[in-house]
Amino acid sequence: MTNNDIVQKLWNLCDVLRDDGINYSDYVTELVLLLFIKMIHENTEAGTLKKHPLPEGCRWSDINGKSGINLLNDYKRILLSLSTGRDSDGTLVHDDPLISAIYADAQTRLREPRHLEQMIKTLDQIDWFSAQKDGLGDLYEGLLEKNANETKSGAGQYFTPRALINTMVRCLKPQAGEHIQDPAAGTAGFLISAHEHIKSQTDDLYDLTAHEKAFQANRAFVGIELVPGTRRLALMNCLLHGMEGDDEGVVHLGNALGQAGAGLEKADVILANPPFGTSKGGDASITRDDLTYKTSNKQLAFLQHIYRNLKPGGRAAVVLPDNVLFEAGVGTDVRRDLMHKCNLHTILRLPTGIFYAQGVKTNVLFFTKGSAADKYQEENCTKNVWVYDLRTNMSNFGKRTPFGEPHLKPFETVYGEEPSGQSPREEGEYSFHSDKIELPEHSDENEGVDPRLAHSRWRSFSRQWIADHKGDSLDISWLKDSDSVDAANLPEPSVLAGEAMGELVQALGEMDTLMRELGAEEEADGARVLLREVMGGVEQ
Repeated sequence: MTNNDIVQKLWNLCDVLRDDGINYSDYVTELVLLLFIKMIHENTEAGTLKKHPLPEGCRWSDINGKSGINLLNDYKRILLSLSTGRDSDGTLVHDDPLISAIYADAQTRLREPRHLEQMIKTLDQIDWFSAQKDGLGDLYEGLLEKNANETKSGAGQYFTPRALINTMVRCLKPQAGEHIQDPAAGTAGFLISAHEHIKSQTDDLYDLTAHEKAFQANRAFVGIELVPGTRRLALMNCLLHGMEGDDEGVVHLGNALGQAGAGLEKADVILANPPFGTSKGGDASITRDDLTYKTSNKQLAFLQHIYRNLKPGGRAAVVLPDNVLFEAGVGTDVRRDLMHKCNLHTILRLPTGIFYAQGVKTNVLFFTKGSAADKYQEENCTKNVWVYDLRTNMSNFGKRTPFGEPHLKPFETVYGEEPSGQSPREEGEYSFHSDKIELPEHSDENEGVDPRLAHSRWRSFSRQWIADHKGDSLDISWLKDSDSVDAANLPEPSVLAGEAMGELVQALGEMDTLMRELGAEEEADGARVLLREVMGGVEQ
C-alpha cells in the first residue's frame, strides 16, 4: 500500500464516525486520538521510538481485541489517564508533560462500542510495514492535508500547500544549530519541513555530535499556536517526525500577539503563514505592548512581530494577503519600518485558488534583518525589491488542477542559492510572447522599460522608485491578464443582460427536458409556470 492508499483508508473511517453522530468538523480530532496510540505502538514495535512511550494500561494492546461496553469504557479511561497523568482513582499513571499536552482535555464522542471496535480492526488491517518505509510522520501529514483539502470540514481554512512550504524552506535553507520559529504554527508544517531539510543536509543528522543532535531535538524549533485542538495535532505531528521540543513540546499553546510571542527568544529563521483577517472585538487579542504600530489587522501585527524577533542577519519568509501590501495608514508605516530595519529583497506574488479560501490573494515576503552589506545595520536596509509574478496568466488552481512544485521551480531558480537573497540576479525569465500580451496603459512599472522586461515575470524595483511611484505600496504589478476585459469596449448593459437571459433560458430548457426524461413532468410544469411569472416580472 502507498501512503496515499493508507490515507484514503483512514479517511474512510470518517463514515464510521458519521454513523455515530459525530460532526464533520470533529472527524480528524476523533480519529487521531486513536490513531496516535496505534502509531506509537508501531514505532515501538519497529524500535524507532526512543522516548515518550505510552504508559502501561494506555497502550494499543490494552484496547486491541476487546469489544462491547468494556472496550468503550477502557478507551475513555485511557484518554483520561493520558490527559491528566492519573487514573480515575488518582493513581499516578505517567509524568510525561508532552504526552499530557498531546492529550490535554481529550475525550471521545463515540457512543457505540461497535464503531470503536470497527475503527480498531481497520487500523489493525493496514499494512504498517509499508507505512514505516516512508515514515509514519509523513503518513500523518498526509491525513492532515487530506482533511484540510476537504472543503466540507472547514478545518485548515488557510492550509499552506506542501509545495509552497517546501519552496520557502529551500529558499531560506535552515541550518543545524539555528533557532527556527513559526509564530502561527498550525499543524507545524513549516517546522517539520525545516527539520526534514536539515536532516537531508546532515545525513539524517548522523554528521552531528550528540550535543548538536540534542539541540535539534529539543531546542531548535519553536512554534506558537492559539487553538488547543490544532496544537494537539501539531504536537503529534512533531513527535512522529522525531521532534520533541522542551517540556511544552515543539509547539506551545498561546497567542504570538500576546505574552507568548513577547517571550520568545530571537530567531535565526522564521517561517509563517499567519491567520488572515482582523482581530475580533477590535484589538482584544493583540495585547503586545512592544509593537510600535497599534493595529487590529492581525497580519500587520504578525509582520511586526516577525521582523522584530529576528536576530541580526536572521531571515524570514511569510505568507501575507494583498491588503498588507497596499493598506494605507498603519499599513504604510509597517511597510516603511520593515524596509528600514530589514532588507526586503524578494516578493513572490502567488496564484489565486491555492488556498482553501478561494478569493484570498496572497504573497510571500522574503527578508533579512539588517542590510545586505551589514547585518547590524538598522536604517535604510532595503535597496532593491525583486518581484516574481506567479499570479498573472496562470491556471485556475484547485482540486482538478493542483498547485505543485513544478509551478514554483522557476521561482526557486531565479531566487538563487544564497538564502539571504543575495545571489546574482538578472531580470528576465521571459514567460510570454510580447506580440500576444498587451501592456497595461499608463503603467509606472513599465515606463521606459525594455519591452522584453515588461513581459517578464521577474523584475527589480529600487527602494526609491517604490517611494516615489507607489507611495511605499508594495502592490507592484506590471503584467496584463490575458483574460481581462477592457471596460471601455464592453457592450451596452441591455445587450449584456439580454445575452445572460438567453443563456439562462437555454439552461432552464435543458433542465426541463431532463426532468421530463426522469418522469418528473408535474415538477417540470410547475417550474415552467414559475419561470413565466419571473420572465413577466423582468419584462415589466
